[in-house]
Amino acid sequence: MSKLDTVLDDLAAESLQLDGWVAGLTPDHWGTVTTPEGWTVAHQVAHLHWTDVTSTYAINDKSAFDALIVAALEDPEGYIDQATDELAQEPPESLLPAWRQGRSDLVEALQSVPDGNKIPWFGPPMSPVSMATARLMETWAHGHDVAEALGIAVPRTDRAKHVCHIGVRTFAFTHQMRGEEPPAVEPRVELTAPSGELWTWGPEDSEERVTGDGWDFALLATRRRHRSDVDVTATGPAADHWLDIVQAFAGLPGNDPRPLAER
Repeated sequence: MSKLDTVLDDLAAESLQLDGWVAGLTPDHWGTVTTPEGWTVAHQVAHLHWTDVTSTYAINDKSAFDALIVAALEDPEGYIDQATDELAQEPPESLLPAWRQGRSDLVEALQSVPDGNKIPWFGPPMSPVSMATARLMETWAHGHDVAEALGIAVPRTDRAKHVCHIGVRTFAFTHQMRGEEPPAVEPRVELTAPSGELWTWGPEDSEERVTGDGWDFALLATRRRHRSDVDVTATGPAADHWLDIVQAFAGLPGNDPRPLAER
């Protein structure tokens, strides 16, 4: 099995898990608020659907994708929220099947990309594996928002490794999004998976280190948890600061998560 197929399998599992949580909801429950900013369950699914469709455009429809880039540049802080809000107004009986079809279309599009080709995006171009991993990260994160709002316990799976991987790989990007010069160091990251496996990134001899629970690091990197609420520890000033600002997603960091005790 190729690396792309492995990531797509995990993306499918993560998507089906969220699909199962929302498929039987009443229209009123689709209106359940999931974030302090007021996003509902419908907004979460709409956002995932919009990004899937946009990703497919990036692969198959250059003119449509270029038009989205222009619109985003005209309103960089509000464009995605506006697009999400418009889709969230669709009734669940339309939005849910549209999301399912969009997921299927994206898988087909990703599998069609010739070896070695990159896909244009709002940031640097991405390989199909990177784009699939990014889609999994977003599905994982937004799935958490939905599950917590609905009182569902999220199963701890090793699919979180993909989220951790992006969180580590965006070390320099995270600083740049804050207007900071990235440190000239590469931290060593050692995280324990839900299965007990050890996940590692970075040079073994680095004096800057991050250790702890992999699931918790994924929550921290997607900014779903405050640092005080995760079992993740830093050694060294650069690693310590990184845990304050880490983000696994593109774009602005948004509001800092509040400690659970203050919610």
